[in-house]
Amino acid sequence: MPHPETVPDGTPPQADPERPAQLRRILRLFRPYRGRLALVGLLVAASSLVSVASPFLLREVLDTAIPQGRTGLLSLLALGMVATAVVSSVFGVLQTLISTTVGQRVMHDLRTAVYDRLQHMPLAFFTHTRTGEVQSRIASDIGGMQATVTSTATSLVSNLTSVVATVVAMLALDWRLTVVSLLLLPVFVWISRRVGRERKRIASQRQKQMASMAAIVTESLSVSGILLGRTMGRSDSLVRSFSAESERLVDLEVRSNMAGRWRMAVIGIVMAAMPALLYWAAGIALSVGGPRMSIGTLVAFVTLQQGLFRPTVSLLSTGVQMQTSLALFQRIFEYLDLRVDITDPEHPVTPEEIRGEVRFEDVTFRYDAEGPGGTRGDGEDGGQRAEKQRDDAQRGGGHAGGHVGEQPGAPTLSGIDLTVPAGGSLAVVGPTGSGKSTLSYLVPRLYDVTGGRVLLDGVDVRDLGLDTLARAVGVVAQETYLLHASVADNLRFAKPSATDEELYEAARAAQIHDHIAGLPDGYDTLVGERGYRFSGGEKQRLAIARTILRDPPVLVLDEATSALDTRTEQAVQQAIDALSAGRTTITIAHRLSTVRDADQIVFLDGGRIVERGTHAELLARDGRYAALVRRDSGTGDGAGAAGPVVTAGTEAPVSGDTAPEAAAVTAP
Repeated sequence: MPHPETVPDGTPPQADPERPAQLRRILRLFRPYRGRLALVGLLVAASSLVSVASPFLLREVLDTAIPQGRTGLLSLLALGMVATAVVSSVFGVLQTLISTTVGQRVMHDLRTAVYDRLQHMPLAFFTHTRTGEVQSRIASDIGGMQATVTSTATSLVSNLTSVVATVVAMLALDWRLTVVSLLLLPVFVWISRRVGRERKRIASQRQKQMASMAAIVTESLSVSGILLGRTMGRSDSLVRSFSAESERLVDLEVRSNMAGRWRMAVIGIVMAAMPALLYWAAGIALSVGGPRMSIGTLVAFVTLQQGLFRPTVSLLSTGVQMQTSLALFQRIFEYLDLRVDITDPEHPVTPEEIRGEVRFEDVTFRYDAEGPGGTRGDGEDGGQRAEKQRDDAQRGGGHAGGHVGEQPGAPTLSGIDLTVPAGGSLAVVGPTGSGKSTLSYLVPRLYDVTGGRVLLDGVDVRDLGLDTLARAVGVVAQETYLLHASVADNLRFAKPSATDEELYEAARAAQIHDHIAGLPDGYDTLVGERGYRFSGGEKQRLAIARTILRDPPVLVLDEATSALDTRTEQAVQQAIDALSAGRTTITIAHRLSTVRDADQIVFLDGGRIVERGTHAELLARDGRYAALVRRDSGTGDGAGAAGPVVTAGTEAPVSGDTAPEAAAVTAP
C-alpha cells in the first residue's frame, strides 16, 4: 500500500515515481463527464479570447478615436469594451456553474466509492482501524479535496488559457517587451514547485493529525465515552489530551499556510513592479532613438501585462494547491486500493429453498498476519478480540495470555468437523479466545476459512451470493447495534417493506411489543445514540424482533443472553425460543441455561473441538464440560453431574480461563 510522502525537513524531496499514474487515475474520475468538460473548455477559451480584445480596443481609443476627435468611433469602441466585459462575465458564470456541478458529482462518486469499499471490507478491518480514522478519510480528506475538484481544475484550464491568449496578444503588440516581461517566468515556476512539494508534505501530516483528533472525538464524545470519562473522573484529562492534539494541528495549519509564503510574496512584488519597468524601458528607448511606440500600444501592452499577473499567480498557486490535494487523493486511493477478500462468486449458486443444514468440513482458520486489506495485523482476529474483551469484562478481571491466535499467523481454528441438521441446535462453549465467535462468523462469511469448507445445505458458502447468505443466516449478538432512528425504522432495517402489523407481530414474538406500545411515541420513539434510551435486554429483544422480520432459516446467537438479570434473561430467552423455533440455531453461550437444551454441545479449546455431545452425555463423561458445570454451580464434588445444576440468577459465565483442575475446587 502506498504511503504518504514523509521527506524530512531540509532534505530535498525526491521525484515521486507514482505521480504520473496517480494523475492519470485522478483524470479518470472525470471521464464520465467528458461532454460537460468539453463545454467548459469552450467557454474558457471564448472568455479568454474576449477578455484580451479589450486592450486592443483601448489602443484604438488612445491612438485614433480621441486624437482625431471621432466621437462615433469612440462611442463604438467604448460600447465594445463594455460588451467584452459582459460577454466574458456571462461565459465565466456558465463555466463556473458547469464545472462546479461536475466537481460535486466527482466528489459524490468518490465518497460513494470509498463507502462502498468499506462496506465490503472484512470484519477484521474494523477491529484494526479506529472509527475516527475511517470518518476522517470520508469526511475530512474528501472534503479537503473539494476546492481542487470543484474549482481548481477549472481554474487551471482557465488561467492557462488566459496566460496563453495574453502572451499571444502581447507578442502581437511588441515582441521585445514581451520577452522582457517573460524573463522571470522560469524562476517563478521553480519557486512554485518548491512551495508545492513543501505544502504536500505538510498536508499529509496535517490530515493524519486531523484523523487522530477525529478518532478522539468519536471515542470520547459518544454516549459510552462520556459515561466512561465521567465515571472514571477522566473528563479533565480527556480535555487536556484533546487540547494537545488540537495544538499540534494548529502548528501544522500555520506551517501549511505559511509554507513558501515569502517566496510567493516576492513573485507578487515583482509582477506588480513590471508596469513601472515597462514604462521606464519604453521611455529610455524613445530617448535614445529606439523603435517608436504609440501611447495606445504602450498602454494596451501594460494593460495586458497587468492582466497577465492575476492568472500567472493563480496558475502558480493552483500548482501549489494541487500538490496539497495529491496528498489527500493518495490517502483516499489507499482506501480504494484495500483488498476485498470476501466477494460474490463469479457464478453464484441460487438455491430455490434453503433448509438450513450447516456443515463444517475440516475447517481451519488462520488470521492473516498482514491484517485485512493488506494492513498489518496483530495476529488476533476480531471475533477473538471481541470474545476476550467481553469475557474479561464479565469476569471483572484481566486476561493472562496463553490463547491461540496471539502469535501472528497462529491458527484460530483447526480441524473443525461439525454437522448441524436443518432445524437443529448447536451450542459452543469454551475458554476465552478459543475461537467460539470466529466459528460462528464463518457461517455468514464475515470471515472466510483458511482451509476446509463451510457448507449450507451441501453448498459451499463461498459459492453462494452474499445477498443469499444474508437472507439465509441471521446473527443476533450481545452488543446490539441500533440506528439513531425510530423503533419502526430500526425494525424495518431488516425488511424495508414490512407493514405495521408485521412489526407488531415480530415485536410480540420478541416480548417487546408491550414495552414499545407503552412509550409516549410508540413505534415512532427515537431509540437514541446506539440505543441508549433502551436497556440492554430491551435492545436485545429489539434485535431479535428485527431478525424475526428477516425470517432466516439459520440463526447465529453470539452470547445473546450474557450479562442480563434473571427477569430480563427470561424475557429474552422466551424471545429467542420463539425465534429459534424451526430454525437451525448456533449459540455461542455464556450461561448454561442457553446450553442444556441444545441438540449438540461442543467444547472448544485452542481452536479445536475437545468434547462434543448432549448436556447429559458430557456430564456423564466427567470431562472439561462437566468441570465447567461444577464450577458454575458452585459444587466441586461432582454433585452437579446428577441433574440440573444451574439455576437462573446464579449462573456464572460459561467461558473462562480457569483450567479444569482449578474449576473443580470445592467451593467454601
